[in-house]
Amino acid sequence: MGKGPFSFRRPSIRRRPKKTADSSPTAASPNAANNSIAAAVAASKPKKKAGGARLWMRFDRFGQSELIECDKSTIIKRVSIPARDLRILGPVFSHSSNILAREKAMVVNLEYIKAIVTAEEVLLLDPLRQEVLPFVDQLRQQIPHKSSLQTQGGGQMAVQDNEMHLSTGGQWLPIREAAEGLQCELPFEFQVLEIALEVVCTYLNSSVADLERDAYPVLDELARNVSTKNLERVRSLKSNLTRLLARVQKVRDEIEHLLDDNEDMAHLYLTRKWIQSQQAEALLAATASNSMVITGPHLRHLSSNRSASLVSSNCLDEHDVEDLEMLLEAYFMQLDGTRNKILSVREYIDDTEDYVNIQLDNQRNELIQLQLTLTIASFAIAVETLIAGMFGMNIPCSLYHTEGIFGIFVGVATAACVLLFLLVLGYARWKKLLGS
Repeated sequence: MGKGPFSFRRPSIRRRPKKTADSSPTAASPNAANNSIAAAVAASKPKKKAGGARLWMRFDRFGQSELIECDKSTIIKRVSIPARDLRILGPVFSHSSNILAREKAMVVNLEYIKAIVTAEEVLLLDPLRQEVLPFVDQLRQQIPHKSSLQTQGGGQMAVQDNEMHLSTGGQWLPIREAAEGLQCELPFEFQVLEIALEVVCTYLNSSVADLERDAYPVLDELARNVSTKNLERVRSLKSNLTRLLARVQKVRDEIEHLLDDNEDMAHLYLTRKWIQSQQAEALLAATASNSMVITGPHLRHLSSNRSASLVSSNCLDEHDVEDLEMLLEAYFMQLDGTRNKILSVREYIDDTEDYVNIQLDNQRNELIQLQLTLTIASFAIAVETLIAGMFGMNIPCSLYHTEGIFGIFVGVATAACVLLFLLVLGYARWKKLLGS
């Protein structure tokens, strides 16, 4: 095209050479600046919480409590339990009941109470739930009082004159007497278990009481008036009763399972195992320090055989589960009584259903009897109608010409039909087809 006054030309573009890595910082590319800005923004954002973190309450044996957020790995390292135990505390097993003994912890899953108990602390899952608050209140009220009684006799262990002793306020007692003094109160883990069972049993008892309060008026109303509304109320009541019975049965079966196995109950003695480990460490330390001959007028040589005999004589009996057995039996009897209350309500429901069925059967029988009576009456009327129809036909008959015969004929036919009705009705009563 020719060049005119308004013609345009595309300007020539010169490509700049690529900058090397050692170019000046003032001439940095825009992409590098954008990357630095994005990195600064990302660094300024708060870090997200670790995945799977849940709210726990830590409650120690001295009454101190705090709320913490921990994930599964932190809990596993803290209490030394397998990961499958945390799945038991998850929502999938929310309606199950378990009391599991581990090496250093006890996993408690009773109704809405989900906790991990050790010899020194308890970790409670979801402590802010409305159902869990009574359990937290009971822990705060009872644990500090009981623990204060136990800590008055606490002390440290030592070996004197070849015998293990426990320091209690400046006075040294043999380990056997000290252990008996410590056993006056339940260990910390059993205190927590007792409070959990008490709260759960109280909750189940209140639920059963509410069920009884609602059940008996509804059942009495159904017995008086069988209607669709009353039947629907009884059906809903029976569903609630079945669910409540299953929950009580699960807790009762778990306690019964523990009572049947002394070994499982022995594993629940976490404080005992902790004391035994401390005694074993003290004896090992004493054995190591006295491995050489110790001279002196009042000191004797402490050999490994002597230390083994001390362990066997002074340590607590691993098969002594009387305290836990008495505790579990008390709540087992309480749960058994709760279960019996539910069963009595169910028996009352069954009796009411039987009574309603009897009423319905009686009404059905009365309807059948009425239908049979009406059928006999219809048969007698049909016979009279047959006779009237026969004489209503256009057939030559001498009676047609007799005066006054119509009234006599109708009366005789009606009386015959009534007599037939009475005869058939009497036969039905004689055969007991109709009630008296």
